[in-house]
Amino acid sequence: MVALGFVSMLMDASSEMIHSLLPVFLVGVLGASALSVGVIEGLAEATASVAKVFSGTVSDWVGKRRPLVLLGYGMAALTKPLFPLAHGVGAVLTARVIDRIGKGVRGAPRDALIADITPEESRGAAFGLRQSMDTVGAFLGPAIAIALMAASGDNFRLVFWIAVVPAFAAVAVILIAVREPERRETHVRRSPLRRAQVSRLDRRYWLVVAFASVLTLARFSEAFLLLRAQGMGLRARYVPVVLIVMNIAYAASAYPFGRASDRLGKRGLLAIGIVVLTAADLVLAGANSVWVVMVGAVLWGVHMGATQGILSAIVADRAPSDLRGTAFGLFNLVSGGALLVASLLAGALWTAVGPASTFLAGAGLSTLALIALFNVRDHVQGI
Repeated sequence: MVALGFVSMLMDASSEMIHSLLPVFLVGVLGASALSVGVIEGLAEATASVAKVFSGTVSDWVGKRRPLVLLGYGMAALTKPLFPLAHGVGAVLTARVIDRIGKGVRGAPRDALIADITPEESRGAAFGLRQSMDTVGAFLGPAIAIALMAASGDNFRLVFWIAVVPAFAAVAVILIAVREPERRETHVRRSPLRRAQVSRLDRRYWLVVAFASVLTLARFSEAFLLLRAQGMGLRARYVPVVLIVMNIAYAASAYPFGRASDRLGKRGLLAIGIVVLTAADLVLAGANSVWVVMVGAVLWGVHMGATQGILSAIVADRAPSDLRGTAFGLFNLVSGGALLVASLLAGALWTAVGPASTFLAGAGLSTLALIALFNVRDHVQGI
């Protein structure tokens, strides 16, 4: 469990060294529009979600998670050099999509492996811990990027090259330290995506998926937070500070919220997270300085900490043990489709109307998610 946390931390540090600068690199260096940023982010995450379905299914089918975890992290590491080599929007899109395919391959098997080795009564804490360690990497990466940008005179490509190092270190940790339980006896003798198997995911599971999709529509890519800060006059080399601030709040809140959900129940904490997202969107919509954007980023991070680990724990609880990989895969497929729609909508509103409209739309959608949560509660025990 801890080894998987370190793997996530290293890979996230690598990824965020790149992604914390990528929107500014696209707009300021390659001349892309905000809509192009939305298309790239949405397509990348949607592709990852499709990959998660198949990797989760395969992990259930063969009864092994670790090989797919290794494959996914290995793919992500191998694609990191494509970013500094990119000289056009198409090349960045290709690199981003391939990188996210790697994320998709590893995501569902990794989450299923955590569920396999964690008692049900501790899953909120376990997923919260992994999310916290993952998020430590997510603020270390931007911090390193800022230092390197300052030292190199804003050399984006040099920072992207250095980001390759922690990515390959993550793969090394998997090879050395990550193990899984002995091969499980499984009822899945044929593809878990067969109708007879998928039907074992009951109505309670699909209501959770539907709720998470509405929430995802309200939470578009963090790339728009970076563009908002740049629009307030923040220099390119300091734009990653937004992600540092957001991820510190995320890391600090994920484990406490996950642990509290094991004792207090999940519905109330999810509601708090949605209310915080609404507040973040309203603050960012009305931002008139970099400092206000930072406040919005803190609130955004708290929202992530209050929702992401808890949703993963709920999915693990709702799925049969031999279908957890498939359950996480389908969950992420639907959520990824929602994120694609959300990012396209955010980019289109930003380009056609202005930045404030993007965040006001997010606030409206998060309010719908809150309504959906209290509608689902009567049908899904444990939320």
